[in-house]
Amino acid sequence: MPEGPEIRRAADRLAEAVVGERLVSAWFAFPGLKRFEKRLAGCVVESIAPHGKALLTRFDNGWTLYSHNQLYGVWRITDAGQRSDTGRSLRVALETERKAILLYSASDVAMWRTDELHAHPFLSRLGPDVLDSTLDEAAVAARLLDPRFAGRSLGGLLLDQGFLAGMGNYLRSEVLFAARLLPQRRPRDLQASELAALARELLSVPRHSYATRGIEHAGGMRADYLTDTPDAFRFLVFDREGEPCPACGTQIQRQQNGSRRLYLCPRCQR
Repeated sequence: MPEGPEIRRAADRLAEAVVGERLVSAWFAFPGLKRFEKRLAGCVVESIAPHGKALLTRFDNGWTLYSHNQLYGVWRITDAGQRSDTGRSLRVALETERKAILLYSASDVAMWRTDELHAHPFLSRLGPDVLDSTLDEAAVAARLLDPRFAGRSLGGLLLDQGFLAGMGNYLRSEVLFAARLLPQRRPRDLQASELAALARELLSVPRHSYATRGIEHAGGMRADYLTDTPDAFRFLVFDREGEPCPACGTQIQRQQNGSRRLYLCPRCQR
């Protein structure tokens, strides 16, 4: 599943295509959403932004389209009147005079009153978005010591969207390596310097991945997330089992943690 940086880059591309534009038409595959097709025609797309791995498309009539790609959903951008050449099932089509944004294969799609989004059953359980520019290290450190999270192992905690939304499996391995911590450690047992390092890396690693607009390809990850940017985010441990640690040369190990693969350096991480 794409993680926070990939979702935010996708949102950026969609926003560039249609934000500020008036919809010529809206189409939904879901019978329960058909009534919104007429309501959205003529509305302006105000913003497209992620919260964690969900995408929120806001319109100027007070409604917001909530969508979650889960494992198989994908947004595409085409010129107005065109559709992607794909075997996927079209779920949502929002079209302006210039462009169309098309959601394929996703099933978690809903329309909500914008002022009621706080009550959405998924969004209401999310922690702050790890890519939110207003989130700082002090707030993350305080969250780590919150009684809800302080006694949990880091390997499980860093995948919990209720802790920080937008974290995911490759980010988990890279954050723990950057902070030099093993996944079995718990926030309440960390020294002050370790806690500070973890809070710092929980922000810097995802933000670097987003800012440099790419991740190195690994098995199962779609190639359209890649970039040729020279300083693009590169995995230091994730998907590098048996390769030398970039810091000390020790062979990187792979573990199963929370039913997901996790990579670490047994020497650098304590």
